[in-house]
Amino acid sequence: MKILMVSMNNLHFQRWTDQLRDSGHEVFWFDILDQGYASSLSWMTQVTGWKKEFLKRRGRTFLKTKLPKVYNWLERKYDVPVEVAFERALLDIQPDVVHSFALYVSAAPIKNVMQAHDHIKWAYSTWGSDLFYFQHQPNYLADIKQVLLRVDYLFTDCHRDHQIAVRYGFQGTFLGVFPGGGGYELDDLKQYQLPLEQRKVIAVKGYQNRSGRAIPVLKALEMIKDQLADYQIVVFGADHEDVFRFREVTERSRSESEIPNITIHGKLAHKEVLKLFGKALLYIGNSNSDGMPNTLLEAICCGCYPIQSNPGGATAEIITDGSNGRLITDCDDPEHISLIIKEVLQSQDQIKQAVNHNLLHVIPSLDRNTIKQQVVSAYNSI
Repeated sequence: MKILMVSMNNLHFQRWTDQLRDSGHEVFWFDILDQGYASSLSWMTQVTGWKKEFLKRRGRTFLKTKLPKVYNWLERKYDVPVEVAFERALLDIQPDVVHSFALYVSAAPIKNVMQAHDHIKWAYSTWGSDLFYFQHQPNYLADIKQVLLRVDYLFTDCHRDHQIAVRYGFQGTFLGVFPGGGGYELDDLKQYQLPLEQRKVIAVKGYQNRSGRAIPVLKALEMIKDQLADYQIVVFGADHEDVFRFREVTERSRSESEIPNITIHGKLAHKEVLKLFGKALLYIGNSNSDGMPNTLLEAICCGCYPIQSNPGGATAEIITDGSNGRLITDCDDPEHISLIIKEVLQSQDQIKQAVNHNLLHVIPSLDRNTIKQQVVSAYNSI
């Protein structure tokens, strides 16, 4: 079967598509953002370099930064529209199925083309806030409904998004719930893992943006600073100056409320994140909108005790509050979050029981080979 993938290039897409390597399917990739040839995807046929018609090699960055109005005019006038480029690829490849990843990046921009070629099957994978967040935006909701009415097949990373898709018109075949990047190499992760009793790190995801809510977590840690002397607080993926200010306050010793032993990193390499999880006792992730967080699943697979927000009930599909982790019910309330962290740190038995539960009942279901077989079977059913 010919499968034409439509996506931006990121780690989740690379890991997902790698499940189809040597599957017998002929895989193509339309680079929806025209990010350029990807050596990590060299095993598939790539459609890249389709966009730039003016200043293909040099001068674009200069114009974009120095003369943005001129750049935008030239881009609109001379660059190839995504619909035109995608339709060319569609007619050239003649795929059996098109598979879009993330609605606003890779499905909405090609919906008119797919409606014009309605004999070609179309699959769609929800990512993160695709449906849950944007359903509340009227302009976006119109696109959501149009795409879902046309899509023939659906993958999601949580049951919540399947329910949302049906609510807004999806009538096709549901192919299942899978992590956005497929499963995890559990044996490889073991090399990074310390025994639970040796773990003295609290890992905090540092996103503070449209959906990320790291600052309420850091404020919560300030509230219980007296109980953190024996722990290292490691924030990773920080992307906002207000997050880094927590580090500055600590280094300058300007505040009695400062968090002790805190380290704040920007973006870390994926392997470094896994190493961090291997020595972390707790993992804390907090947002106002997400699907099933891949980072949460990785933390669980590395033996962390998970504390995670639960937008729309997605996280509750894998964490039972107080049993195998804790759920944050108000992502913007530092006091609520501080009480959760305090309760967890005061009950080492609860941590051990939760980690053991995940080891026996959750982690095996996230094995990469197990999920790969299920995903390939889903494609084979198309």
